[in-house]
Amino acid sequence: MTKLGTAIVESILLHYGREAFLSRLSDPFWFQALGSVMGMDWHSSGITTSVMSALKRGLNPRASELGLYVCGGRGKQSRRTPDELRTIADRQGLDGEALVRSSRLTAKVDNNCIADGFQIYLHSFVVTASGDWAVVQQGMNTTTGFARRYHWHSAKVRDFVVEPHTGIMGEPAGSIMNLVDAEAGPAQNALLMMARDRPEVTLGQIRHLEMPRHHDVRTEDIDLDRLGAVLAVAYERDLHSFADFLLTEKLGPRTLQTLAMIAEIIHGTPVRFSDPARYSFALGGKDGHPFPVPLKIYDESIDVLRRSLEAARVDGGEKLEGFRRLNKFVEDVETVAHEMVLCAGLAGRSVQRDGLRSRHHAGPRQMRLF
Repeated sequence: MTKLGTAIVESILLHYGREAFLSRLSDPFWFQALGSVMGMDWHSSGITTSVMSALKRGLNPRASELGLYVCGGRGKQSRRTPDELRTIADRQGLDGEALVRSSRLTAKVDNNCIADGFQIYLHSFVVTASGDWAVVQQGMNTTTGFARRYHWHSAKVRDFVVEPHTGIMGEPAGSIMNLVDAEAGPAQNALLMMARDRPEVTLGQIRHLEMPRHHDVRTEDIDLDRLGAVLAVAYERDLHSFADFLLTEKLGPRTLQTLAMIAEIIHGTPVRFSDPARYSFALGGKDGHPFPVPLKIYDESIDVLRRSLEAARVDGGEKLEGFRRLNKFVEDVETVAHEMVLCAGLAGRSVQRDGLRSRHHAGPRQMRLF
């Protein structure tokens, strides 16, 4: 995987440049196709860890030549990301603290702001010599055993706290606490107002609150000492943006959720919006979720991988095996597309469209992505 993945990336850099590679890396579907070509099962959560680990092993020894660096990784490796970014920034004359801030914010948003039940355990930050970056990170839901993958691209981020993702690979969970929804501005402002108030003011209001039963966080769940400590730090910082507020020390997902619920009661600002996984697939899904695959764009993605494999500097056996996997991948999709056309005239039915249920239908269970 390291040899083949590295060769594919080298080819993309040669033909299209570093920015084009970051753009493709931030496309959930293209990433999935890359992992399949490299030999991972498409429905395995391990595809994310394996692909990013292979690229880090293969690309970093030649990072100075290629102008591309892979930082972070799974578990302990993710916590080394700030130091890795500062080292790269020193070598390339970049703003290291700005890169570290971007890394921390992407993790804070996906782990804390989007209460979808997934805890981030993998954070990969890919940065170029010019300072452009892409982030691929993955969270695990310990209850279901499934995972969800989040994609970012610096060229697409207009605001870290307003729908910043290029895509999220996962099954939509309906209405959740989503503080980076486009309509969550009032909730963000309410939280900032609380952070700017003296801590004793907010804590005094909390002691008289009775949380409705339908809320996820109840009065007995609130740790006033911890909450007070977070509010004290936020108050001292004189914060001016919601992004700065997210970077407050000890502001974890539970504390943020508590504050958001309190802000909802005090200020009347809703915090529940659509799960951002509603736009998770850049190229749709072969099961029709969230929409059928647009074959022209799909073919373009396949063409990119074919060209990359053709130029891959690996031995014949690995190249042929890569082609075999890619051809199988293409054949599967072409078969599905053909059957979709036929079924339209054959009274075709599906679980999603007709409300049927089958014990054989796994749904978009996220590839056990996970």
